[in-house]
Amino acid sequence: MTYDRLVCANCAAPVNEGRCPVCRANRERLQQESPFAGLNPMTLIALLVVLIAALALVARQAV
Repeated sequence: MTYDRLVCANCAAPVNEGRCPVCRANRERLQQESPFAGLNPMTLIALLVVLIAALALVARQAV
């Protein structure tokens, strides 16, 4: 999940605005958590499709 859609339970503002210390801490944590955290979900799906197609091609050639 991307942090731009999250709402802070402390101040009820979007987390990406960082209005309170809780928002800022969670924003930092989410940015550092994963190298894929900032990617668009459609980009991740496209990468997954490419990976599956590559694996299918390799498996087909091995037979």
